[in-house]
Amino acid sequence: MPTTSATAHRTAAARAARRTGAGAVRRRPVRAAAAALAVLLAAAGCSDGGGDEDRPRDYAAQKLEWKPCPAPSDAEGGGTEPSPLPGGTTWECSFMEVPLDYDDPGGEAMELALIRARASDPDRRIGSLVFNFGGPGGSGVATLPAAAADYGTLRTRYDLVSFDPRGVGRSVPVECLDDQQMEEWIAEDSTPDDAAEERAYIEGLASFADACEENSGNELPHVGTENAARDMDLMRQVLGDEKLHYFGISYGTELGGVYAHLFPKNVGRAVFDAVVDPSENSEQSSLGQAEGFQLALTNFLRDCVDRGDDCRLPGSTPGEIQDWIIEFLDGLDSKPIPGIGDRMLTQSQALNGIAQTLYSREYWELLEQGLDEAEGGNGGLLMAFSDALTGRNENGTYSNAQAAGAAIGCVDSKERYTPEQTRAKLPEFRRASPVFGEFLGWGLLGCTEWPVPGTWTHPDVSAPGAPPIVVIGNTGDPATPYEGARVMAEALGRGVGVRMTYDGEGHGAYGNSACVDRAVNGYLLNGRVPRDGTVCR
Repeated sequence: MPTTSATAHRTAAARAARRTGAGAVRRRPVRAAAAALAVLLAAAGCSDGGGDEDRPRDYAAQKLEWKPCPAPSDAEGGGTEPSPLPGGTTWECSFMEVPLDYDDPGGEAMELALIRARASDPDRRIGSLVFNFGGPGGSGVATLPAAAADYGTLRTRYDLVSFDPRGVGRSVPVECLDDQQMEEWIAEDSTPDDAAEERAYIEGLASFADACEENSGNELPHVGTENAARDMDLMRQVLGDEKLHYFGISYGTELGGVYAHLFPKNVGRAVFDAVVDPSENSEQSSLGQAEGFQLALTNFLRDCVDRGDDCRLPGSTPGEIQDWIIEFLDGLDSKPIPGIGDRMLTQSQALNGIAQTLYSREYWELLEQGLDEAEGGNGGLLMAFSDALTGRNENGTYSNAQAAGAAIGCVDSKERYTPEQTRAKLPEFRRASPVFGEFLGWGLLGCTEWPVPGTWTHPDVSAPGAPPIVVIGNTGDPATPYEGARVMAEALGRGVGVRMTYDGEGHGAYGNSACVDRAVNGYLLNGRVPRDGTVCR
């Protein structure tokens, strides 16, 4: 499962609900503004990047040309141009040049898409606050305007800045399958039951990797997290900041940890929310996600049962409802049900749809509705959630979030699992989650056919000499389990990682807890470091 921020998943789910006519869910006003998961925003009047003419030799000396941001194209997820912020501040977009290969800085260059909103109190401005909302493969250029209402307090003293990392969105996007091929690939059976289905699954992964190499082979070796971290340090210089002030969410915490390791003396005030465990390899990470999504599903089922007759799902205990969900998913394996239009909801898409709604408690009501409707033969709502998770637009086009996520993940990770190794690990995954385990277990094969070797088993995030970094874990997080925050804080080093806990549900803490918000705002705005071990409820 992707580790994109809850904001992106929450707003994608909102679009999914609108598409199927589902009733609105009550939300705090701060969460109402939104855009789809990993939508990709273009910069006005600029090229797609990748040309070589007139490149500056000193990348740090370049001057950015900021222009109004247009609406995203279909390939970027669709939608409208970002609305002005309170007070009339408009969003500005630009491109920044970076070396394709930092080992050959005089060679080919590429361009990264950036977006910013200027500080509302310029007389008290600290500098830029750079955001990465997760993924990998998510577009910061698209997500920041959708999430900006959450960060209004921070904008008083910071320019809010985000970007599409290399290979993502408008930053020389990785291209793999065309839209029709993506449609077929996402619907394919991802939990093979016999040798023939296993061969088909592996062939599908190989075809995806081959398409990525054919269409983006020049970029694939260079889209990893280490290069993205180097891009952020160049960005810091081009933006005119002495230190990088940073807010990383989900995968953005891994990116931030790698940055802190590479450039500890350049770290400013930094916050990691919904924290990736930097000590885990691919297997451990996937197993942790299986446990995390199972925990979130169990909490959802308990909530449904606690509401008595108001719960619309069959069963009087969480276990009974879960058994029904497993039976329902097993049935889809051989007999999909009608979804949206003439598309049929498959088992893989239903699993995607369920996972999408578990990123935020705000969408438990819609998960219940989607499952209830699916029991009656209408898979439209679950399919809409699946579309949101996989970056499918209403007109059948796809963003490049899936392609970029695979490319970044596979050039980062060294691990390449064989089918035999994967089959041997499936029992452990099933024990971790009767619902999601097999789906995530087979996912270990995702990089097996990748044409580019990986970089690490897990990233080094040790950052001796860096200032305090606030690290926030959420006890009910499905995608980045709570334990990851402890490991990250310890791995950053003594005196660097400052651990906080949010005892709640969903993916991420900031914006869900007044206690967390006060601590984070106090640090980023005024330099007050929270007490290590602070717990918020």
